[in-house]
Amino acid sequence: MAMEETPAAGLPLPRTSVEDKAEVLARVVTAIDAGDMDSGRVVLRADYPFAPVIKSGRRYTDRQCLHIFYRDGFLDRYSGVKLVNPGALRLLSVLLPEDFPAHPNWLMSETHFAFWELFPTIDHLEPVARGGVDDASNWVCTSMLRNSAKAHWTVEELGWSLHPPGLHTDWDGLTGWFVRCLQEHPELLAHSYVARWFRASVDVRAQLT
Repeated sequence: MAMEETPAAGLPLPRTSVEDKAEVLARVVTAIDAGDMDSGRVVLRADYPFAPVIKSGRRYTDRQCLHIFYRDGFLDRYSGVKLVNPGALRLLSVLLPEDFPAHPNWLMSETHFAFWELFPTIDHLEPVARGGVDDASNWVCTSMLRNSAKAHWTVEELGWSLHPPGLHTDWDGLTGWFVRCLQEHPELLAHSYVARWFRASVDVRAQLT
């Protein structure tokens, strides 16, 4: 799930655009060269303040995640790329273990890169570390890869854009196949991770129909 970072309470957040931040440090250096360390501190505190972050894991249920994935049409809102139901990805690794491997601890040397490129996660559009709220109005669907890259930055700082959501009636992240395959082959439900996402997928699909 998405990992977010939260600042210590009461600390100021940077007001300077990302393009201007090197210039802020240049002004600090100018003050230092002039022997005016105090002025350098004032510039930093005003225009590029230190805001320590505290890592805080946020956990969402499979059903919460699926509601957001369906709402966004299983699209990566930062790239527009189609994403795949986590259960469907894992089921593929069960059916094709040599060609689509998935290590139980996600060891990259033994896991297909699709689990980073196409695995949907919840991300905070406005990072909690920057004042964003932790509710569905600020949640977007994105890949594991983009979620990790975005961290506590804003889309503006990264030069990204927010793509419009898709329609789950056009692309459901292979959820329909995932559910149908397991209904036809219930023995595959012996895999606990697959079974967990199957139950959540059946519930959420029922709520949307």
